[in-house]
Amino acid sequence: MHLSPDEIIYWQLGWIKLNATIVFTWLIMLGLGLGSLLITRHLSTTHERSRWQNLLEIIVTNIVSQIEEVGLPKPRYYLGFLGTLFLFVASSALCTILPGFEPPTGSLSTTTALALCVFVVVPFFGIREQGIKAYLSSYTKPTIIMLPFNLISELSRTLALAVRLFGNMMSGAMILAILLTITPFIFPIVMTLLGLLTGMVQAYIFSILAAVYIAAAARTTARTTPTSS
Repeated sequence: MHLSPDEIIYWQLGWIKLNATIVFTWLIMLGLGLGSLLITRHLSTTHERSRWQNLLEIIVTNIVSQIEEVGLPKPRYYLGFLGTLFLFVASSALCTILPGFEPPTGSLSTTTALALCVFVVVPFFGIREQGIKAYLSSYTKPTIIMLPFNLISELSRTLALAVRLFGNMMSGAMILAILLTITPFIFPIVMTLLGLLTGMVQAYIFSILAAVYIAAAARTTARTTPTSS
């Protein structure tokens, strides 16, 4: 039993290694890319639409709705990043039902990369919404003494994102592997279904936390117009 897909090496040349994490990460990205091309090549604006287009519209509508509820008034601007983030983590969980598949989110290197993406994108959107001067000054509020604490907060939440996702995905895979050894018939099926549910929940939590961090950096929630009761 292995703890991480990083330990599964398919090809190696010196220090260059092609492990399961890299292979399955690219397979998921390829699958998402090809799937989006196939679904969107014949989009219809009439009432007669394909099942795949209906599924796509349901997914996009729900993601946009969740982004808007977080407090981002222009959700479609953030849809590309947050939607892709959710679909990647969710696809990693859903594909675990395939024999031989190793979810790349079970590797700390993958979850760290995803967390670093959030770490980079948060100031990008913050600077875009506020300007670089206003955004950087937010680190010194309410007083300059808070500067090191705010910087530590940025780093710690990035680390927390990576470790949380890695821990939940890896623990699910380990429990399933143990049950396959002990009771190879009934419990693995139940745990597989539970793992799928856990993976979807983790994808939702990860993308929502990213949206919350972006909203906090952009300070857009303070500028939204309250709806009249």
